[in-house]
Amino acid sequence: MQTMVGGLLIGHADAQTGDVVINEISWAGSLDNSNDEWIELYNTTSSAIDLTGWYVEDDGVALAAFESGSVPAHGYFLIEDSEAVTSVVADALMGFSFANTGDGLILKNATGDVIDSVNAGGGAWYAGDGTSKATMERVDPLVLIDSSDNFASCLSGNGATASAGSAILGTPGSQNSVYQGSPDSLTASFGLSNNSPFTGEVLTISVEVSNASDLFAYGFDVLYDPAVLTFASASEAGFLNENGQVSTAFNYALEDGAEGKLVVGNARLLSPAAGVSGDGNLVVVTFDVIGAEGDSTGLVFGGASFMADSAGDVLAVFDGTDVTVGSNVSDPVSGLTISLGDDIYSLALSWDAPDGGADSYLIYRVAADESIVQIGTSSEVAFVDSLDLVPGVSYEYQVRAVKNGIQSSAVSATGIETRGLVGDNNRSGRVDGRDVENLARHYGAVFGAAEYAVLVDTTYDGLIDGSDLIDIGANFGMTI
Repeated sequence: MQTMVGGLLIGHADAQTGDVVINEISWAGSLDNSNDEWIELYNTTSSAIDLTGWYVEDDGVALAAFESGSVPAHGYFLIEDSEAVTSVVADALMGFSFANTGDGLILKNATGDVIDSVNAGGGAWYAGDGTSKATMERVDPLVLIDSSDNFASCLSGNGATASAGSAILGTPGSQNSVYQGSPDSLTASFGLSNNSPFTGEVLTISVEVSNASDLFAYGFDVLYDPAVLTFASASEAGFLNENGQVSTAFNYALEDGAEGKLVVGNARLLSPAAGVSGDGNLVVVTFDVIGAEGDSTGLVFGGASFMADSAGDVLAVFDGTDVTVGSNVSDPVSGLTISLGDDIYSLALSWDAPDGGADSYLIYRVAADESIVQIGTSSEVAFVDSLDLVPGVSYEYQVRAVKNGIQSSAVSATGIETRGLVGDNNRSGRVDGRDVENLARHYGAVFGAAEYAVLVDTTYDGLIDGSDLIDIGANFGMTI
């Protein structure tokens, strides 16, 4: 009997060569027991595949056939020597014992057709390690090459444990750590507000996705050195939820409440499942920089990280990066003041240069979503901000001095444009029906959405709603 798993179920007779591949082999066992052996299969197609009657040949000897089971679309099927060998629940149990000197494995369907092979010619294993017990992982499951060019030793585990609880240097049931992708592969990477932040600063990172197709869900482990960074906050960016237009289930937490591993997960709450395509930001995370000058840490996606489309897991490249605590050789500015500019709807910033001078200055303003956005650069000790200022809003500014390419720490000050009319969102000089119409056309828009208009958001809270309408009512009919 066949059941539906992840969509259309392909019968065993319909599967073609390469539809299912031998993706990972734990031929050396684990640090707990050399008999902790297992094989992982991967479904390269977008439909579930029935594996009833399929079997693996080990050096020409057929192991017991699978009595039942299917492998989900883009999913994994774990064959274990016994249920105890990993903390991951097996999809099939099949007694086997691999030779450390090498075996030849062939995957066949119920009618004996060859679907895939690994080391079919015999000889030493292509990869893996008998000392560290690293598994042998397929570099690219979409490439049907039975050679050492397409296999490598596992680089990092996914958190699974072996029979006595030791960490497995392997990725049973999830994407291989050695997958490298291609230039057009689905990719997750880190964007940094500063790759050389100073001690005491806040480092903002974004998890950026590119080449997404029908992206429905993701889960990330973000690994970092807690002696260099401490977690401050995390928030969902707008790509998966289409800037608030789609409900999602965003969650984050430090694993077991301890610094060093941030766990993030999200999925679109749609039925039937449907994803989003393109490039964008998924998550924004802030860290406090506590390391000393010269300290460094990697920002790494852990082995349990995954991305999924509406059918199931999809292969993705997870690019890490490095952060090094910078040398603060540029002194900060002093005496930052904010005053009214010469023109209405403008604020003038001025400050004193640091003792060591500066090559230039970077000017930032806190946006409606509390992110810090650079709004300009100045070679003088002054700057005028006339960019969509709403009267009555207290704006926070930051100024950084730059010398020899090194940024100073930020100096902050706040200012309010007290002139103009609150509610005059079209800047006509009068609060009237046109302002009501303008608000209505943007009503419900959130910061970052295409429909959002900053001048309409008179409360500067990142949402155009009834509070902004109240501002119009309070000043309706007033002129300047």
